[in-house]
Amino acid sequence: MSGLNQKTIKNSFSLKGVGLHTGKEVLLTVKPAQPNSGIIFKRVDISKDNIILPNVYNVSNAAYCTTITNDSGVSVSTIEHLMGALYGIGIDNALVEINNQEVPILDGSAKIFVKEILRVGIETSTTPIKIIKIEKEVELEKDEKNIKIKPSKLSLDIDFEIKYKNTLIGTQRNSIDVYKSNLDDIYNSRTFCLYEDIEKLRSINLALGGSLDNAIVVRDDQILNKEKIRNPKEFVNHKILDCMGDLSLSGYKIIGSLTCSQGGHSLTNQLLRKVFDDNTNFSVLEVKEKIVPNTLLNRRHLKSIA
Repeated sequence: MSGLNQKTIKNSFSLKGVGLHTGKEVLLTVKPAQPNSGIIFKRVDISKDNIILPNVYNVSNAAYCTTITNDSGVSVSTIEHLMGALYGIGIDNALVEINNQEVPILDGSAKIFVKEILRVGIETSTTPIKIIKIEKEVELEKDEKNIKIKPSKLSLDIDFEIKYKNTLIGTQRNSIDVYKSNLDDIYNSRTFCLYEDIEKLRSINLALGGSLDNAIVVRDDQILNKEKIRNPKEFVNHKILDCMGDLSLSGYKIIGSLTCSQGGHSLTNQLLRKVFDDNTNFSVLEVKEKIVPNTLLNRRHLKSIA
């Protein structure tokens, strides 16, 4: 977060691919947008009521991917990798046109989205960003899963842990600062599944577009893909990418420290809803100066707009 003004992309880019779960071909085009627009999805295959806004309360399904739906029942699914890329790079405003229900899975990571965003360039406005600052600790537990967010002075920290019985995946843990860490490994980490789960997923009409080209498949102690591991913590790093994408649905940069064990899309969304259920849990702030170094990002540089 070196420049604290809102950003968009300089030029449009388009990507073709298949949806991971639908298996359908899709064309996605990301276009620049004006300050304070936010990220907007537009289903261009539908003539009316085709705008879907990614926010916490528009999440209609969080099983295996994040799906957002507008009041007319029009949906876009598997938005988390694109949203994670936009959030990590700091793109505040963009129009995403899509001609089918599901964002293309591409190679199963955010790598291609990031490459295209950086290729077309980033446009910085004179409009300051808005920030959500976590003021109180909020926690959720479900079965063996746990997630909590607490105040942080300067950063958005994500500390994520996964635990699998599968010996190859096992227990992995990693932590990042979204605004300061090198996120290359996060962006490059692919979605994954266990070989024994594929039949179950396809029996409920999921993973119909899944292949060894867009997902890591683990069978016992082997990875079936020709391309093995891109980084030593690729499994947990992909979960961090998902988490970033789901946190972006707050609509703001977040200042807070999140810890999660064995969570996923649903738990992150439930946490954000719990945060927003009580106004004392957070403050909404606007940056006063045009550019403020990370080390100076604190209340004396912020003006409350709550």
